[in-house]
Amino acid sequence: MSFTVIIPARLASTRLPNKPLADLGGKPMVVRVAERAALSGAARIVVATDHPSIMEACAAHGVEARLTRADHPSGTDRIAEVAQALGLPPSAVVVNLQGDEPLIDPALLADCAARIDAGVPMATCAHPIDDAADAFNPNVVKVVLDKAGRALYFSRATIPWARDAFAQSKDALPSGYVPLRHIGLYAYRNDFLQAYPRLDVSPLETIEALEQLRVLWHGHPIAVHVTGAAPAPGVDTPEDLERVRAHFG
Repeated sequence: MSFTVIIPARLASTRLPNKPLADLGGKPMVVRVAERAALSGAARIVVATDHPSIMEACAAHGVEARLTRADHPSGTDRIAEVAQALGLPPSAVVVNLQGDEPLIDPALLADCAARIDAGVPMATCAHPIDDAADAFNPNVVKVVLDKAGRALYFSRATIPWARDAFAQSKDALPSGYVPLRHIGLYAYRNDFLQAYPRLDVSPLETIEALEQLRVLWHGHPIAVHVTGAAPAPGVDTPEDLERVRAHFG
């Protein structure tokens, strides 16, 4: 499976200003993310950014980057602009890797890309939840799948709901009950990626604040690669940044 990784990286961040340029062992975070992506077997890695300073940081480390419009409502819209500028064919597979994932498992990118085919224009990932606190945490997004491993629904609620077991206790997950946590990594067939910005916003995504529900609401399938273990967490807060800095020494 040949695929291109596009890394959206905005300079603005409410919780961690200038996050893509945060130093990790002598290199900016966005460069570290691109280096991880390069280990995935991707044919090309491109940073999609709205700020010249990120362009300059990427150039200094030999990372390809493209400057985009600053008014995109989402990272998906941003990578769609870059995929079009790169002249990728309609059947090309594009992986959307967030610019705050410097510890991402490169194999996960390839596994996600491999789920794209003629009948499935979008793919993502998930892993089993083994902790009751995570299962009931609305900040942990859950997904349920059909027989073919495609998403039926994403939710901040606890799905599926173990009716009888949870009526007795919510302190532990019942035997045989394995909810899935959604991992925010996506792959797209390029023709669908270009069509995505024109899809109407769905009521479901507005209610749950989950952009991927727009795709299901419009009737498009999303394949889900289930990995056995949770990926290393990304960087959202100053505390996350210090933890990741320790990894890079």
